[in-house]
Amino acid sequence: MISKCIFPVAGYGTRFLPATKSQPKEMLPIVNKPLVQYGVEEAMDAGLTDIGFVTGRGKRAIADHFDISYELEHQIKGTGKEAYLDSIRQVIDKCTFTYTRQSEMKGLGHAILTARKMVGDEAFGVILADDLCIEQEEGVMAQMVKLYKQFRCSIVAIEEVPKEEIFRYGVIDGEYIKEGLYRVTDMVEKPEPEAAPSNLAIIGRYILTPDIFEIIERTPPGANGEVQITDALLTQAREGAVMAYKYRGKRFDCGSVDGFVEATNYMYENFYKKS
Repeated sequence: MISKCIFPVAGYGTRFLPATKSQPKEMLPIVNKPLVQYGVEEAMDAGLTDIGFVTGRGKRAIADHFDISYELEHQIKGTGKEAYLDSIRQVIDKCTFTYTRQSEMKGLGHAILTARKMVGDEAFGVILADDLCIEQEEGVMAQMVKLYKQFRCSIVAIEEVPKEEIFRYGVIDGEYIKEGLYRVTDMVEKPEPEAAPSNLAIIGRYILTPDIFEIIERTPPGANGEVQITDALLTQAREGAVMAYKYRGKRFDCGSVDGFVEATNYMYENFYKKS
């Protein structure tokens, strides 16, 4: 029922300068695989094989990565090194890729609105590649697709975070439905700890219904003067329904240096060495 997944990748990655001066932060490797490839593989495993990138200037390396490199393939053909390309070959074979540019950085809500023509009139996933989510049995997006089949409304992934870190996130309040699932009644973008309605923070996984585009269009700029998807989702929750899902899995905030290093060490010890 859902086949499309949007990746907003137009940000500058300033926290990783100077490494991101001439390459996208999404192409920084977690051991031997670019961060964005982990996200695309998660989408693919959930059945979302129509991948749309909302890009910006200086992001051509992403398109090159999800394409065949004939010269490289020729050079390593028949050698043991050829196996290193197996994972990206599977992605290229199973997925289609579309690209559009976000000409101005006006927030995540604006980035998602930029993808409107790629999505059309159907529900779609959104993955923020900065959030690396690891779950060996079933990826976070696959978990959310199952929920969408049941509830047919927008869904956000949430996790509990320490109160002192709550100012970094969008935060929900909600009506308890069952273990790990809430119907959203309130959302606040990056609140101060004393003003936060809960410690349930939104992370970079969404399933959105197509009416979100019209809601974003009438959503004024919010925190930091940007069009916040949190504000649009709050309107959607009040006019209809939005679910918040406490996913199974482990998340690394790879938009921060500390989280990036932690993710690299974890993936090296638990996956790379064992393979």
